[in-house]
Amino acid sequence: MSGLFEDDQDRLPEPEPTGPGLFGDPAPPTTPAVTTATPYRVLARKYRPTTFGDMIGQETMVRTLRNAFAAGRVAHAFMLTGVRGVGKTTTARIIARALNCIGPDGSGGPTVDPCGVCANCTAILADRHPDVVEMDAASNNGIDEVREIIEAVRFRPMQARTKVFILDEVHMLSKPAFNALLKTLEEPPAHVKFIFATTEIRKVPVTVLSRCQRFDLRRISGAELAAHFGRLAIKEDVPISAEALALIGRAADGSARDGLSLLDQAIAQSNPGQTIDVELVAEMLGLTDREAVFDLFEAVMAGQPARALELTDRAHERGADLGVMLQDLLELVHTITRLKAIPALRESADLPEAERTRGAGFADRLGMAMLGRAWQMLLKGISEVETAPDRRAAAEMVLIRLCHVADLPPPGELVRRIMESGTGGGAAAGPPGAGSSGAGPSGGGVRAVANGAPAQSYAPAPVAAGPRLASFRDVAMLAAERREALLHGHLVHSVHLVRFAPPVIEVRPQADAPRDLASRLAAMLQEVTGQRWTIALSTATGGPTLAEQGMAADSARRVVAAEHPLVRAILDAFPGAKIDAVRDARADVYGLVAEPASLGGEPEGFTGSDPEGPDFAPLDAEFVDDPTAAWEN
Repeated sequence: MSGLFEDDQDRLPEPEPTGPGLFGDPAPPTTPAVTTATPYRVLARKYRPTTFGDMIGQETMVRTLRNAFAAGRVAHAFMLTGVRGVGKTTTARIIARALNCIGPDGSGGPTVDPCGVCANCTAILADRHPDVVEMDAASNNGIDEVREIIEAVRFRPMQARTKVFILDEVHMLSKPAFNALLKTLEEPPAHVKFIFATTEIRKVPVTVLSRCQRFDLRRISGAELAAHFGRLAIKEDVPISAEALALIGRAADGSARDGLSLLDQAIAQSNPGQTIDVELVAEMLGLTDREAVFDLFEAVMAGQPARALELTDRAHERGADLGVMLQDLLELVHTITRLKAIPALRESADLPEAERTRGAGFADRLGMAMLGRAWQMLLKGISEVETAPDRRAAAEMVLIRLCHVADLPPPGELVRRIMESGTGGGAAAGPPGAGSSGAGPSGGGVRAVANGAPAQSYAPAPVAAGPRLASFRDVAMLAAERREALLHGHLVHSVHLVRFAPPVIEVRPQADAPRDLASRLAAMLQEVTGQRWTIALSTATGGPTLAEQGMAADSARRVVAAEHPLVRAILDAFPGAKIDAVRDARADVYGLVAEPASLGGEPEGFTGSDPEGPDFAPLDAEFVDDPTAAWEN
């Protein structure tokens, strides 16, 4: 007995006293039994679908699988793809149970509606079935792990009817791992099924995709998610408003799991018995409420920066992220634009009441050009906010810019106003060819472009092309047509013409020109014309290169365009705007217009530009709106 008390851990427990002590003292209080509380399960796990009937938003896939099981045509490999939280892994587990369910009495076969009570169903639900192997390919992506799967495929199931391998995030497998899996995936044993899940289907090799039956699980709509969350809230005895459910459904972005996590968070933030309203959810998500977004949009479109900043101050005090607020405005602009383009959407039950009422009102009052401008500025502003050191300051600057351009007319309307006010001399009839048709690409006119917005103009018909090889430009174009890219590049950038007198061409090549330039050019010309050409190398200065002539012609057109009264008026109306390009329809690929009058050759120093500059529309020409015009400040 001496060894019994050698270690305190081996001592027998002392009995609890049941009465008063030996000397009459009261018995010590008994220690209450410790009860272990049931750990809380988050809603995403508690309400994870266990049958196809529990799934929402995937009717097409469920119908296909039901028909396949009913006809006994179940594929040997499945590829499930979709965004996070739409039910890929859940679907894989349901398929595994459907393949192995034996029914409550143990005599059932594969069924699309597993019983959930047999030994196989309960083991798969508990994630402890020996024949259903679920592997995370993100952390087990090497060829060794795949070899283990290939080795396990050879053995028959220990307990189930079918051995199932579930590989989550399969796109993370390495290339050697994919290659090792191909043969087994193409011809697996009858007792083996593969189920792959991925969020990046484009990263899965085509050779793997071709061996699988593919199901694209779609994003679940906000309305379906809100209805689903409402049913779960009733089961949890949690009061929540319909507006709050709709906000959670939109924030979930098509993912049921993300939405359930947000609902869990909202329940945790509310007091017991308190109704979860839209204000609580908006504060939790860092969002402004929907009416505040409409108020801010109305202030911006009315050009009221003071009112807009007052609303942002309130939102910031409530903890809203102003960058997210700009995203809300961008979403609202998109919704209003859709309402304007498709009026029937105003009767759609999928849109919230605020969009159907206030949004429709904005769609009636605002023009498409103004909505498009707001979209572009918000899109650019959101990217600025993400990179700015102070997100709030950047967001406010975006709103101020929006307020100041809200009342500016579109470019077409501005030009009309300028012309009607007298700057353009009225809207009198233009010259022949002017009118509703405008100047097309073959109209021979030029267009002055201020940051991409053209001022329409009309000009005489283009000059007729001269005879073939009538100028050095024709020689260069011939090299381009024959796909002599290197020769063409040197003729444009590295050769100064001294004399052009076919079949003699005298040039001064620059130092970077190849030594065989003359022989290659002569060979090409002889092949085309059947005549022997002489390419003489000279040390004379010669004229500018074709590239330099084009740059000089472009500069001259810019100067003339900048002096035009209509262009000056446009530049004055849009401070900071500039002429981006001046396009002359008569110019060739080198930007040159005039051709030599004869075969006498281009004179030394010839620039190829129109000495009088580009032709613009007369001030009394009729304005024709160009829907492709785009202006920037």
